Amino acid sequence: MTTMLAQISDLHLDGGERATRRATRIMDYLRALPRLPDAVLVTGDIADHGEESEYEEAARILAAPFPVLTCPGNHDARPAYRKALLGEVPGDGPVNRVHHVSGTAVLMCDSTIPGRDEGHLDAETLEWIDTTLTGLSRDTPALIAFHQPPVALHHPLPDSSALQRPERLAALLDAHPEVVAVLTGHAHTAAVSTFAARPLIAGPAVTWTLRLPWEGEEVADLDQPPGLAFHILDDDRRLTTHYRVVP
Repeated sequence: MTTMLAQISDLHLDGGERATRRATRIMDYLRALPRLPDAVLVTGDIADHGEESEYEEAARILAAPFPVLTCPGNHDARPAYRKALLGEVPGDGPVNRVHHVSGTAVLMCDSTIPGRDEGHLDAETLEWIDTTLTGLSRDTPALIAFHQPPVALHHPLPDSSALQRPERLAALLDAHPEVVAVLTGHAHTAAVSTFAARPLIAGPAVTWTLRLPWEGEEVADLDQPPGLAFHILDDDRRLTTHYRVVP
């Protein structure tokens, strides 16, 4: 069964008109598609300051006729995220969830370290990933999503706050061939690489686009429209990604 997923990232909702407008624009685009995605993945930094009011706004903007799956980023705060976005009891532990979408298991993982920008999959999360994957049927493909990329993207800003000790995840994935790809956010630029012999895809940002070193000295390109990725997983477990911007 072919699965079609959309990925958005780094909304940085802060109560301001600009962030609200851009996030609303991209969700309006997705809701108006002739064929709706099977799910939308939001790979972190949903809020800018981790305030409950920002997650309340996110819940309104992200409401859709398709599943919207989220994981936190370094700007997110776990207690407020749980309470105002997920409708759960506030808590400080990692927020890990598995979702089954059209025959595909999507693991939305918490790679955040409260109060810091770099990422880390702690022992609890790695054990949860391993247990969750082990429990899948042999014919179920899986995607793993979290915020900070586990590879260098050749820009000092995201590379200074990448996932720490990525070799631990790579070793885990060696035992789980059902994992087709790894999806991340954080970089504010659409990027494709490899990790643990799999595609590593960093989704573009909604709020602003990272200007690469050869594009100029200013880091943030505020004029680029918000972007998203479409991921198509076919019956051969081949993942194809298309990128779009929404003017």
